[in-house]
Amino acid sequence: MRKSGLLLLLLTASLPLQAVEVSPPNWWANMAKPTVELMVHDPGIANADITLSHPTARILETQSLDSENYVFITVDLSDVNPGHLSFDIAAENGDKKVLRYTINERRENSAMRKGFGPEDAIYLITPDRFANGDPDNDSVKGYVDTLARDNRGGRHGGDIQGMMDNLPYLRDMGFTQIWTMPLLENAMDSYSYHGYSTTDYYQIDPRFGSNSLYQTFSAEAKKSGIGIIMDMVLNHIGSEHDWMHDAPSEDWIHHGRNFVQTTHFREALHDPHGTKEDAAAFADGWFVPTMPDLNQSNPHLATYLIQNAIWWVEYADLSGIRVDTYSYSDKAFLSAWTSRLMQEYPNLNIVGEEWSVNPLITSYWQAGSRRHDDYVSALPSVMDFPLQAALIQALKDEESWSGGLRSLYEILATDFVYGDPYNLVVFADNHDMDRVFTQLNEQTALWDLAMTYLLTTRGIPQVFYGTEILMTHTGSSDHGDIRSDFPGGWEGDNVNAFAGIGLTDEQKWAQQRIKTLLHLRHEQPQWFSGRLTHYTPQDGVYVYFRHNADSPETKLMVVLNKNKQPVSIALSRFSAMLAGHSDITRLSGDTQTLPETLTVPAYAPSVWIID
Repeated sequence: MRKSGLLLLLLTASLPLQAVEVSPPNWWANMAKPTVELMVHDPGIANADITLSHPTARILETQSLDSENYVFITVDLSDVNPGHLSFDIAAENGDKKVLRYTINERRENSAMRKGFGPEDAIYLITPDRFANGDPDNDSVKGYVDTLARDNRGGRHGGDIQGMMDNLPYLRDMGFTQIWTMPLLENAMDSYSYHGYSTTDYYQIDPRFGSNSLYQTFSAEAKKSGIGIIMDMVLNHIGSEHDWMHDAPSEDWIHHGRNFVQTTHFREALHDPHGTKEDAAAFADGWFVPTMPDLNQSNPHLATYLIQNAIWWVEYADLSGIRVDTYSYSDKAFLSAWTSRLMQEYPNLNIVGEEWSVNPLITSYWQAGSRRHDDYVSALPSVMDFPLQAALIQALKDEESWSGGLRSLYEILATDFVYGDPYNLVVFADNHDMDRVFTQLNEQTALWDLAMTYLLTTRGIPQVFYGTEILMTHTGSSDHGDIRSDFPGGWEGDNVNAFAGIGLTDEQKWAQQRIKTLLHLRHEQPQWFSGRLTHYTPQDGVYVYFRHNADSPETKLMVVLNKNKQPVSIALSRFSAMLAGHSDITRLSGDTQTLPETLTVPAYAPSVWIID
């Protein structure tokens, strides 16, 4: 268990092979930055003499910190071709060893990979709760937290194989990206299924599968036209991580091994009247006692996390990264982390989680945004929590001069604070909040308004697994209930949403509604990679257009009607957008010549194609 990056050290005497941990476990030739820092973990290795025998590679620096069991080796790979490096290690007691380290060849055009973007639609999965494709790994020897499907906080058995088996379903629905909650090892005694308590940054948890299976999953998804977005946790580790027993330095973890909780006051980082102490109390505190907070101001830890992210992009051929609890990490580190990732992969997309409903706080982290200071961020995207909050409020509030759909208009009117509002990830719910159907009191009409808006507004839509079949959790907001099992993912399930068996008529309608909207996005990507123009809501009706100057012959018009009766709207108000067009087609297929007034259905969204 927890043998990350195992490499073999061969003793010069005829003794058995021994293994030590080396991170990263391998590297690649021809990276944008021609150096790599190896963190080698082995008893007493900090006192060893290390040399490199290679015609072109050379050691730039060897450094140890507080622990005698770690050494950091910085290697120059400027002129190194794919192959092996041989390090000679002479221990203090006279033992001599040879370490062989692999330098791989990169995939063709790896550096210029295309990340997820506004034309995509993301499906967010809790892997343990989606589908059990391999029952043999439900419980694994050496891991305390074993299968307990009747426990809402326990492991239910979903895995990588289950997601891979159901790629045809996701492709048929029309999703083009998959973001999974973390899959790295979480060797915690309990509540390990969610994945946010990392105990090994280089190993997939064996209860989900293996590194090679994750690599295969990414390759198979790519064949289906689906990219893989990895959820990365930079801020904290799990309390069962080996660093809690033997860390490279005393400052590796904030407050040592002592729990000091974060204040969660993210505003302290921006407050012009605030104190450094309050900012540190937010950034340096632990989430919970089982999530020790990492000190990314340590340059070796910062390098470790940067290289780990690059390693997974390269190894698993990722199309993007989602970063958990983004602003809780050291600010200077986040600048360096994003800058280095974008140096290696200029077209990669990375989205940070900044859970604030204030767009001034959220936008601060996106590259190109206007800021109150000279902070440099290369982060392409952030999660649009302000829009999520406005969406739910707009649909639940009564229509008035100051509420209702006006909330949606007002939040988009603040988009000028973002570096690129079209690259924000938009969502109606996620794995950490009540499901949207629950938030909307299980009113199907409101769900339809929410999901139609989500899949047609600006930004990159993310749909939480099960939303397409109206999954809910009445009576409980426990995360284990929010992340309940997807029906059909386990042998013996009476309902199979993958096959459409046992669903209610309402669920079948919802599933088809999402599918129709997703296929529209797939068939007309130019609208969703283009612009949004909206008009101020009037009398409970909100109208907006999606359009692209490169293909002006067609546009998309969306009408949200919160009235309990059909409404006729005068199209003359939208003449600037409709000029030069003659026909209007309902998404359901009915075409008519552009009329002077358009009647839209009661308490529902309607989507129209303008030709």
